[in-house]
Amino acid sequence: MFLQIVLLIVGFTLLIKGADWLVDGASSVASNFKVSKLLIGLTIVAFGTGAPELAVSFSSLTGGNTDILIGNVIGSNIVNVLLLIGIAAIIRPIKVKKDTVSKELPLLLLISTALIVLILDTSLSNTIANTFSRADAIICLLFFSIFLYYLITMARKNRRGKSAKKEVDSPKYSLSKSFIFVILGLVGVIGGSQLVVSSASIIASAIGLSERIISLTIVAIGTSLPELVTTITAAKQNKSDLLVGNIIGSNIFNICFVLALPVALAGSINSSNFEIIDLIMLIFSSLLLCLLARHNRKITRLEGILMLLVFVVYYGFIIYTAFI
Repeated sequence: MFLQIVLLIVGFTLLIKGADWLVDGASSVASNFKVSKLLIGLTIVAFGTGAPELAVSFSSLTGGNTDILIGNVIGSNIVNVLLLIGIAAIIRPIKVKKDTVSKELPLLLLISTALIVLILDTSLSNTIANTFSRADAIICLLFFSIFLYYLITMARKNRRGKSAKKEVDSPKYSLSKSFIFVILGLVGVIGGSQLVVSSASIIASAIGLSERIISLTIVAIGTSLPELVTTITAAKQNKSDLLVGNIIGSNIFNICFVLALPVALAGSINSSNFEIIDLIMLIFSSLLLCLLARHNRKITRLEGILMLLVFVVYYGFIIYTAFI
């Protein structure tokens, strides 16, 4: 147990330092290429910090732990919105761009809703059990291809538009040095998150928790630590575009790639062990983010506190039910 605690501390140290490098490097890459920090947040940072979830997905699927695969995605997306955005808004109110409110956030809500529809087979198709099939996974991958097409179109428009020059700062590092910081940052956050998750999971298993509870809490929060540390760092540095892009991109990446790719390759998995409250919270968190961002295109400290309260109530409920 002592060794696991030591590894936990080492993991957190790697996460914090790695997040600093990742945010600095990604911001500098954006400046070098004269593209917005929002685009970098939606791509490099979002996909990079989503790597721990992808690693957990493949390892849980090969180990036959399908509850961890689904719970990791559902839990991580809820944590990303309610906990991460909530904390960031309390540190500094988050400004949200018009295009993000009208395009990226509705897309996230659409994809989250589609996932629930694809999972709820017993309610919508009168089947014996809820499953996430290979066909469902392919549908999610098609959504991901649409998202990638949108990013490519956005990048081309950003490079040509005059607005790009207004929102791009002078590069902090040269292009090669910027990429070195990005790579070192990704190594730090991915390696650190793996240490934290593995250590925390061993400790949690010793207590006797179910795979659903472990995946929704320890694994989900653990694999969201890169996003958490990156979000806090971006909030302190007043980089709202990078912050918002990271969360939106990570959540879309989680559903359309982290969950869908392993299932598309390996076949259907059972999702009956998850409660309706878990699925409702996935949609509700995305809907809440959309509504709050639409109001004056800013998420205030008070709204951040509201998101944290919703997070505490939901996780308090699932932890309470785990011990009764």
